Amino acid sequence: MIVLLAETFSVGLMLLTRYTYGVSRLSLNNEVAGFKFAVVGVFYAVLLAFVVIAVWEEYRDTEAAVRNEAKAVGDLYRVTFALPEEGGEDIRSSLLTYVKAVRNDEWRTMATGKASSTVADDLNTLSAAIFAVQPKGRRELALYQRALTLLTVITDSRAERLDSANGSVPRILWFVLIVGGAITLGYPAFFASSNLGAQVLMTASLAALVALSLLLGLAFDFPFTGNPHISVSPFDQALEQMSANLPPSQ
Repeated sequence: MIVLLAETFSVGLMLLTRYTYGVSRLSLNNEVAGFKFAVVGVFYAVLLAFVVIAVWEEYRDTEAAVRNEAKAVGDLYRVTFALPEEGGEDIRSSLLTYVKAVRNDEWRTMATGKASSTVADDLNTLSAAIFAVQPKGRRELALYQRALTLLTVITDSRAERLDSANGSVPRILWFVLIVGGAITLGYPAFFASSNLGAQVLMTASLAALVALSLLLGLAFDFPFTGNPHISVSPFDQALEQMSANLPPSQ
């Protein structure tokens, strides 16, 4: 739809001005308008490239946060077997509930840019279970400190992915990109070529390039919505590892 809209606007405006003012009259603008169009095109290309690179880096950072959160969950699950038995069992149970809620509920709500209240409650339950542990001796104390560190990683990583779920590019910047795109796509209306077919193809190519670049930025700005989107597979792997690391007695 974005590409079709851009093509219709740019080619349609070009054809309208061509048949309204005529080829001979518009061709007088070719030299001056061509120079100005080069300036406009370079300016818009720099702005668009800046946004696409920025959202791509944010997308990769969010991917890293998801992986770090899933790895911290698996590490914390293994650490709990060295903590006091009762406290460790409560933490493992809370971890399983948390991971399943993230996978089945929060990934769906993040697609609409929102957090899951269920996952927030499960994270609070997990934190309470860890805080309730009473370590004895230096070994358990060191492992308990490690558990607290992993809990911090889980909490911070979740906060980072939630921050990215609703987009990171300010609305004013999207406004500038859309208006700038409309100006750039409207510029071919000031030109006229004796070969109508060639002019239509050039205008359509420009419109497609601008629209696809905007689409790319839009897709990466909302990393959990549509395609491409960040996969939930790190949490699937965490669930598999958590099941595989159960002691033989369980």
